[in-house]
Amino acid sequence: MVDNMKKAGASTIGLTLYPPYPEGTFLNEGMHPYGYQNGGDWTWFGGRMIIALFENGFRKAAFEHLRPMLDRVIANDGFYEWYTPDNSPRGSASFKGSAGVLYDAIELFLDDPEPKRP
Repeated sequence: MVDNMKKAGASTIGLTLYPPYPEGTFLNEGMHPYGYQNGGDWTWFGGRMIIALFENGFRKAAFEHLRPMLDRVIANDGFYEWYTPDNSPRGSASFKGSAGVLYDAIELFLDDPEPKRP
């Protein structure tokens, strides 16, 4: 997951897939490589990976991968649907899927009986 993120130049582990399907694979113009679900970086997806990391004992990794997602919410003043490899926001700025999964991830850290702050 992290290797794919690095190879794609994505900002977070919300990268939907790597490598993306080649140009022209889909009729929808928005599905070009690294567009939309063809290699876009989605917080609702990455947030679920963070939760899985946390729940499986990888708290430090979960925290490290949560930070860039939170940073871009603050920097862009919104919960955008997805991001391009250069971290440009796309779609709705009030995507509840992003807000909800980040809330759930933050709650894990706040409710942790044995907090391990990195």
